[in-house]
Amino acid sequence: MAGVSTKEIKNRIRSMESTKQITKAMEMVAASKLRRAQAQVLNSRPYFEILYKTIQNITATNRELSSPYLLPQPEGTVLCIVIAGDRGLAGGYNSNVLKAAQEQLEGKDAQVLPIGKKAVEFFRTRKIPAFTESYADASDVSIGDCFSISKQVCKAFLSGKIRSVYVAYTNFESMLSQSPALMQLLPLTAQQEPDGHVPAGIEYEPSSEEVFQAIIPEYLGGVLYGALCESRASEQAARRTAMDNATQNAEEMISDLSLKFNRARQAAITQEITEIVAGS
Repeated sequence: MAGVSTKEIKNRIRSMESTKQITKAMEMVAASKLRRAQAQVLNSRPYFEILYKTIQNITATNRELSSPYLLPQPEGTVLCIVIAGDRGLAGGYNSNVLKAAQEQLEGKDAQVLPIGKKAVEFFRTRKIPAFTESYADASDVSIGDCFSISKQVCKAFLSGKIRSVYVAYTNFESMLSQSPALMQLLPLTAQQEPDGHVPAGIEYEPSSEEVFQAIIPEYLGGVLYGALCESRASEQAARRTAMDNATQNAEEMISDLSLKFNRARQAAITQEITEIVAGS
């Protein structure tokens, strides 16, 4: 910073201190929201697991089960439900999940259902048609909205407008690790036990097929809500980490600028003393 006056260095220090206060405040807000988001993740998992086990039990014990949800549609577009955030400053949270969704849709007759302002802007600029943009604010999407989306998607799938459905979200692994994930929702695939064991049959009223048809929209709604909770927790964890790194970088820059300020001030004092001695 040769040639920079002490006044300019002091102004830069003040600017970095202001930035540090902002990033520290954002880190604390993200940490507060993260605790609530983690609780939502833990509370949403049991509901999804019970529905998942019920579906797998029906498909495993009913060899002749016939359902349109199990059959691939010959026509229609590929639909990808993409869950992103409303704001940036969260590291690679938004870019990672959006890139994963774009790779899945590349070269296909596809449309998206974006959740979050970042997802809406991303696919709008790439001119990928949207199934609906009614859920642009990810922070306002509730569990009721997830079941509403599920019903709309199931209706479009049964009518043949959509041949397959995916959801792209961010899986919350830990405070320091969040990974983008892509899950196929429709058509469903019947999975058997690894050892070939068929679980004991359970009697369903009025019939297993009718129960299967009724719980699929509920199952998809539960999956979407679980993915939304995972994404929210991942976003806050990523933002907390990013703001913590930004705060540390600001502290390092302030320390470096303070050292340069002291050196510049000492050089100015030394020069003044030299001029006085030379004049005398």
